[in-house]
Amino acid sequence: MVNYPHQISRKIAQVRTKKSNRVDFANRGMNFESAINATNDYYLSRGLAVIHKKPTPVQIVKVDYPKRSRAKIVEAYFRQASTTDYSGVYKGYYIDFEAKETRQKTSMPMKNFHAHQIKHMSQVINQDGICFVLLHFSTLKETYLLPAKDLIAFYQIDKGTKSMPLDYIKKRGYAIAESAYPQVPYLEIIEKLLGGNT
Repeated sequence: MVNYPHQISRKIAQVRTKKSNRVDFANRGMNFESAINATNDYYLSRGLAVIHKKPTPVQIVKVDYPKRSRAKIVEAYFRQASTTDYSGVYKGYYIDFEAKETRQKTSMPMKNFHAHQIKHMSQVINQDGICFVLLHFSTLKETYLLPAKDLIAFYQIDKGTKSMPLDYIKKRGYAIAESAYPQVPYLEIIEKLLGGNT
């Protein structure tokens, strides 16, 4: 086969795009939550941590039975306000965190955080647990780990009515370099905060 110059340049371009280690969740059809779940599965399968997504307690009120084998929930309510998204254990430390995603480029909307979540995070910190939020800016393809104490401090300014600037997050948080496995390697930052290396 003859390799004409335009075919060679196409092959080089294909090789260059394949070498990138950066994971683009949008192109892979994944959202931020599923990337965190995959990360937690990775940590669990290697015996590094046991961290799971918390189920939201729901009270089922009405169920339709069109067929005996096909029940359909038609009315349900949340039993109580949820706390945070994830909890578990890492090297004997209790870990509790919330995950939020936005398409905004300059700030994280604080309306996504509720007073009961802030209270829960404060309670975890008071018990010497490790508490933080994972903040993903999907348009920028940037993810940060922000310690809960910094989230709480910002929330206290006006009870969460304004957005948290990205500059605030960059100053007080830690950028997470996305990778293939684990996809959102947040334990690397936790390990550094604990004073060790993974």
